[in-house]
Amino acid sequence: MSVLPTHVDIRDVSLRDGLQIEDPIPLSAKLELLAAVAATGVREMEATAFVSPSKVPALADAAELAAELHNFGDIEFSALVASPNGAKRAIAAGLRSIEYVVSAADGHSQANVGRTTAEATAQIPEIVSIAHDSGVTVEVIIATAWDCPFDGPTPAQRVLDIVTAARDDGADRLAIADTIGTTTPRRVSALVAQVRPLIGDIPLGAHFHNTRGAGLASAYAAVEAGITRLDASVGGLGGCPFAPGASGNIAAEDLVYLLRDSKIGVDVDLEGAIAAARVAQKVVGHDLPSSLLRAGDRILDT
Repeated sequence: MSVLPTHVDIRDVSLRDGLQIEDPIPLSAKLELLAAVAATGVREMEATAFVSPSKVPALADAAELAAELHNFGDIEFSALVASPNGAKRAIAAGLRSIEYVVSAADGHSQANVGRTTAEATAQIPEIVSIAHDSGVTVEVIIATAWDCPFDGPTPAQRVLDIVTAARDDGADRLAIADTIGTTTPRRVSALVAQVRPLIGDIPLGAHFHNTRGAGLASAYAAVEAGITRLDASVGGLGGCPFAPGASGNIAAEDLVYLLRDSKIGVDVDLEGAIAAARVAQKVVGHDLPSSLLRAGDRILDT
């Protein structure tokens, strides 16, 4: 039996992955959500993305939002980029941590960034160089690590090739992402077991969607396999606009509930996360899939 870690870091992705498929909301509403998430005690947040406003209009105000992040000094903020130019824009806006996404499947990569997987992978050295020259860290996130909505199952070797390139090109962190919510615990354990021997001391995170109901179970399998960094979104807000059928990040409050009861420490307060999920639901104007938002914490003996 695997030994569970004593602590798991949760990065809240509500402001970026959570909002990217939504209709644009005002900056004031984003700041309201940001304040609510910050109040949970979270230590890391994905704040926005420096990508084409025409492709992701919900995040067109990335620089304006970045200008407000200094008001939340206890949180490590990151931003997603899709190109060297995006990396330059993020750094100019004051971000000290960026994420570069490479899809392991050509179909999704073409839909997402208009490049093949090989072409996107080839840009890792330039993005790392741009970031490191400014004292900024880079995380390479491997999207569609298990399945692609266009190409079907992703061969593990395609993921391992990107991992190896990112390692050799100086990435500071890595993550594997189930972009369309199709993976299962068995498949998670198998891929993590193949990735970990390749990366040495480079931190490895994971990103799951609960689209088909297996997101939380997959996250737990990742933790059992030794991963101690997980992404989540209050309310289960979010999805990928370039992957048909993708929806529902794992809800931060649902993840906290599971980990807390497993005697695994987290920085995110459960009641605070539920409160933030209510704010998320209000600012986007529709119901969210979170289980705890609907049912609350378990009933305790009094």
